[in-house]
Amino acid sequence: MQSHDPPLRLFGEVLGLSPLRLRLRQARIALRGEEDVPPSTYDRTSLTQLRPRLARPLWRGRYAVHRQIIVTNLFNHRQTPIEAGWSVKRTQTLDFRGRDLTYDSHNGTDFSMPVGSTVVAAAPGKVLRVASEFNRGGLKVFIDHGQGLMTCTAHLARPLVEPGQTVSRGQPIALSGYSGLDAVVTLGLNTPHIHFNVWLNGEPIDPFPHDGRPSLWRAGERPVPARDVDADEAFAPSLFEADTVERGIDACITPAARRRLRAIRDLSQRAGALVAEMNYYPTRFHERVPVYAEPGERRPVLDLPVTAEQFDGMVFADELGR
Repeated sequence: MQSHDPPLRLFGEVLGLSPLRLRLRQARIALRGEEDVPPSTYDRTSLTQLRPRLARPLWRGRYAVHRQIIVTNLFNHRQTPIEAGWSVKRTQTLDFRGRDLTYDSHNGTDFSMPVGSTVVAAAPGKVLRVASEFNRGGLKVFIDHGQGLMTCTAHLARPLVEPGQTVSRGQPIALSGYSGLDAVVTLGLNTPHIHFNVWLNGEPIDPFPHDGRPSLWRAGERPVPARDVDADEAFAPSLFEADTVERGIDACITPAARRRLRAIRDLSQRAGALVAEMNYYPTRFHERVPVYAEPGERRPVLDLPVTAEQFDGMVFADELGR
C-alpha cells in the first residue's frame, strides 16, 4: 500500500516473532496457561472468524475494500467469565447492534487493514507504555487521553512513539501488522488487523453507542479517520494517586508481576501498566482497585486510529459477506 524505509520484516516485526525463544515461552502461556493464568479455549466455532477472501489482499498491503477499514470483530456484550480463560469460541455473542460480529471474550474492536498501514492517535494524549507480549496481542501502544480514558492498540508491527511522549490527534504512533500468536495459529487465513481497546476508569468499554450510553466516537456510530493533526487541541493527563496505585499492585497475587510494576519509576506509566495488567491478566488480582484520582465519564473524543490520507471510513465485515 505504501513503502517504508526500512521495510517491515515479516517475522521480526509483522508477526512479532523476535526474539523467538521469548515468544515461544509466551505462546505456551496462551496454549497451556500458567499457575495464575488459565489457558485460552477454542473449538470449531472459532473457525468462523476466518475471512481468507478479505485476508489475501490485506496481507499483500492492498485494500480489500477500497479506502475502507474493515471492522471484523466488535466488543462482546456477553463476556465469558474471566476464570474460564480467554475464549475465542463463538457461543454467546452480542455486539452493540444486537448482532454477532464478535466472539466470547472479545473486549475491543478489530480494525482490519493492509499490512504496513499508518496507525495514529485516536485523540490527543500521552503514551504510557509500549510493550510486546506474543500471547496477548503482540506489540501494543497504550495512550492516556485524560479523564480516565485510555486506549490500547495491539497487533502492531513497528512503534513510532515512546513512553512519556505527548501525541496529537492523528499523529502516527505505529505501523500496522499482525504481531502475536493469533496470526501464526491462523496461517494467514485471518485478516491482519489492529485490536483497539478502550478503557474508562480502568475498565474495558465499548466505544460504540449502546443501551442508551453515548458514543465515544466524535462522529457517532460511524467513526471517521482523524482528518487534522491539531497540536493545539486541549489535553490534560489523567491524575493518579501513588497510594492507590500501590494498593492496586498489592492486590496482584503474582510476585514477578508485582516486582515488574514496582520497577516502573514514573507514576503515570506505573499506573498505566497496572491497568494493562489488570485487564490482560485479571486472574492475577484478588480485587480490582480503581487507580484514577478523578474518575471520568463517557464523552465523544475518539476518531478512527488511522489516517485520512489512507482511509475514507469504515465498514462492518458482516455487511460484505465472507
